[in-house]
Amino acid sequence: MAELEIGRHCEVEHCGQLANINLDDDISSISDFLPFVCDGCSGVFCLQHRSRAAHSCSEANLKSGDVKPDHHTSFLCSYKGCEGRELVPVLCSYCEKQFCLRHRHQLDHECEKLETPKPRMAVTQQLIKDIVDSKIDARVTKRCKGAKSSETAAKVALMKLKMHASGDKSVPQIERIYFQVFLPKGSKEKSKPMFFCSSWSIGKAIDFAASAADLKNDNNKTTAKKLRLCHTASGEAFPLDHTLSSCLNCKESPLCNGGNVILEYLDNEVQLLDDAHSYLE
Repeated sequence: MAELEIGRHCEVEHCGQLANINLDDDISSISDFLPFVCDGCSGVFCLQHRSRAAHSCSEANLKSGDVKPDHHTSFLCSYKGCEGRELVPVLCSYCEKQFCLRHRHQLDHECEKLETPKPRMAVTQQLIKDIVDSKIDARVTKRCKGAKSSETAAKVALMKLKMHASGDKSVPQIERIYFQVFLPKGSKEKSKPMFFCSSWSIGKAIDFAASAADLKNDNNKTTAKKLRLCHTASGEAFPLDHTLSSCLNCKESPLCNGGNVILEYLDNEVQLLDDAHSYLE
């Protein structure tokens, strides 16, 4: 009997093998030449080219090309030399650039739109001070015995603070400033001894103090009450963009290394804590 030609040719161009079955052959040899259908591209191939890799399956290439790596979106800090990233955008409200939490304050990222205090601000501060001076309780006035006695008391307090204060251990000893920080009313603790870096901005010092005292801090939200650092005598809230060293050198109402400060929540437009003396009682 003549050979019966059945099956199909292999679709690989240089192969083209046909499944020829000789009826006189042993039945076990037939399986070696049966055509195979690819489940990817539906092409017909011989035993040698039946795998996707062997016939360079186009469907496999298409599917692998559709797979994209899964990357979480993150926001790179714009400050020069910083590679910090945040999962949510942290924008400076002045220059409108993206920064990490470490550089989100104007002083920390050397904001191009940082402005020095204008003369009219000094006039406003003097007006506030005059109003405060007229309302200060007699008990507060009695405590203030002059600059020299305050400095002496601060030196004694400083020695005690250094023994118990908590802070960033990476800050060099020569740059540390110590305060007894009186916490917002209603907190679990009345006050905590802390130390800060003299070059930090008031805003950065507030962030650190809030974290150390486990306080809610929504200073990056426009509508919420803000944590402010206030003078214990005048109740005046220190500007967020001023540095601690500049507040120490302020002639009108200076801070003392080893002295007291108040941390309290104030409304956005409020720059004065009316009952500052009550925190020290």
